[in-house]
Amino acid sequence: MNHSSNSKKKLIQVALIGCGRISEKHLKALISLKDKLNLVAICDSNNERLSKAEEIINKISIKKGFEIKVPLKFSSLENLLQQVKENIIEINLIVFATPSGMHSNQVKAAAKYGINCCTEKPMATNWEDGLSMLEACKKAKVSLFVVKQNRFNKTLQLLKKQLDINRFGRINLVTINVFWQRPQSYYDQDNWRGTWTLDGGALMNQASHYVDLLTWLIGPVDTISAETSTLGRNIEVEDTAAISLKWRNGALGTLAVTMLTYPKNLEGSITILGEKGTVKVGGISVNQIEEWNFQDNTKDDELVDAVSYQASNVYGEGHIPYYENVISALNGESKPMCDGESGLKSLELLVASYLSSQSGKKIKIPLERDFN
Repeated sequence: MNHSSNSKKKLIQVALIGCGRISEKHLKALISLKDKLNLVAICDSNNERLSKAEEIINKISIKKGFEIKVPLKFSSLENLLQQVKENIIEINLIVFATPSGMHSNQVKAAAKYGINCCTEKPMATNWEDGLSMLEACKKAKVSLFVVKQNRFNKTLQLLKKQLDINRFGRINLVTINVFWQRPQSYYDQDNWRGTWTLDGGALMNQASHYVDLLTWLIGPVDTISAETSTLGRNIEVEDTAAISLKWRNGALGTLAVTMLTYPKNLEGSITILGEKGTVKVGGISVNQIEEWNFQDNTKDDELVDAVSYQASNVYGEGHIPYYENVISALNGESKPMCDGESGLKSLELLVASYLSSQSGKKIKIPLERDFN
């Protein structure tokens, strides 16, 4: 996928589109990996955010003792792509940290120029957009990545290993809880927040990484049944959701999400109850292993304390290893851990949850995938 023979020797030229709340995590990771990535450009329609991003870049470079070239600033993706078209700048990877509902058109625009794309989660806010993004990137022979940095949490990596070696035996019940606080002021920051077309609700936006764990850790889902509600915020979308699931392997499970936890973020957790093991990874963002019991003993048991960490925020510490995987995949050295297909699996469960909530019916997975 768009691998040139020089790709291993050359720095990957990157542009970051969107300089809002999550952009600092991306900037820190991109600058930390400056030996492999070159941040050529940043883009935002809001001049204040562009200036703030520039300040963050300067602070990071001073703190790390780096000398880095200040990236070019653009007010629109169109202007940036025009410079790519005219061979004024070279971009190999565009990272979209823009409102979710904008990802589809932006990815399709970039793919036309042969640029690999990486979107924040969720990849899109509706099923058709997700499918069309994947199709556009396949047609253009470029890679599509979706940001799922939680997969790189050391706590979840250790848990995934136990699942891969079938240490739990039969999995009986899985519960995922996302009990966070997003005040009305959070939604009032930007007019796109809390809207159906650009943002999505507590499930699609805040809990998206946890929805990803349903398939990445446990496997393909068979059926999903959901209730969603807007109880405490003045927004179009849900602030609270309760979901019941059945996996193809027979396991049952629940996903409970709310942005109304008083007075602050309480828990982002997954508990797996199996025939031969019980594990709970909790904390505010799956950063602490709180229960770890297995019928057998292995050396992995000695790592439990070492992989737990204190989280300063709910975003976790996975952005640098996430980008290392993207670099490795673009250089043809390994498979991407979070490609467009895996992004589509999460989107499928999100879309199915909304379909269930609206219709009052249980939804069967997979949804239809018609590329024609």
